[in-house]
Amino acid sequence: MKNRTMPYASVGRSQKFSDKLSMGIEYDDHPGFKDRPRWKNDLHQIIFGNTTFWGRTFDVVLIVAIVCSVTVVMLESVESINQRSGRLLFALEWVFTLAFTIEYTCRLLVAERWLRYGRSFFGVVDLLAILPTFLSLVVPGAQVGAVLRVLRILRVFRVLKLAQFIGGERMLLRAFRSSAYKIAVFLIAVLTVVVVFGSAMYFIEGSDSGFTSIPRSVYWAIVTLTTVGFGDITPLTPFGQMVAAMIMVLGYGIIAVPTGIVTAGMIDRVRVKGTAPARVSGRVCASCGRPGHSSDAQFCCYCSMDLPSS
Repeated sequence: MKNRTMPYASVGRSQKFSDKLSMGIEYDDHPGFKDRPRWKNDLHQIIFGNTTFWGRTFDVVLIVAIVCSVTVVMLESVESINQRSGRLLFALEWVFTLAFTIEYTCRLLVAERWLRYGRSFFGVVDLLAILPTFLSLVVPGAQVGAVLRVLRILRVFRVLKLAQFIGGERMLLRAFRSSAYKIAVFLIAVLTVVVVFGSAMYFIEGSDSGFTSIPRSVYWAIVTLTTVGFGDITPLTPFGQMVAAMIMVLGYGIIAVPTGIVTAGMIDRVRVKGTAPARVSGRVCASCGRPGHSSDAQFCCYCSMDLPSS
């Protein structure tokens, strides 16, 4: 059969595995498929493809099974439900696990390069989706790890043709990477602050107020600085309450810092991509004398004064 094309994740060697979901291949012309049995290519088109009726149906059924299996694992953790329907939930969990095991085996069998698929993100997630249930035979309670199956829902992007949103996700990841050092410095500063304030509260309040040690006082400082406030430890002295108020106010200001860092990183990413107005190096502010303003800017980004027309 000629010109049978479908999206597959292992075509091309220069792109990442996750970047190939929208690529099309011709089974009869592609060197990795033309010499294989036809049933392998047909099964491959169903399991990895989403352009045919059976391919989309398989993905939809798979997503429904994933949601049902995660629901079963969650219901098992509810003691009242587990006492009434524990055997049924246990049986359903093994049914889903065996089904996912067969599906994972089929994916390895029909993949062009099974080892590359097994080491990919979705390959690792597919493996982690079945391991916890088998591990529970040796380690009781390990089946709760089956909730990792929810990560397989990410395939809904492919089923519903939402791949265009992946670009936004990549830009966000690049913004985090470019801001990693700034965020690290910020976290170190926050850690220093909570250690200082925690130690101070241990000295001010003491064990009578629940600040029995410096680590416990640092825990209180973290909870207070992040504006969570569990209330399990509270300062009782007026001076301790004043310090606590300072930490609370400081916490609101600290929350905005990482947001600004990541936002600045995203803006830089957009500018690199070329979607933001280009800066004109020769456009100088008449007030402060600084160059490098956007071509459509009306005000200086440094002193806020009017810019001369370009």
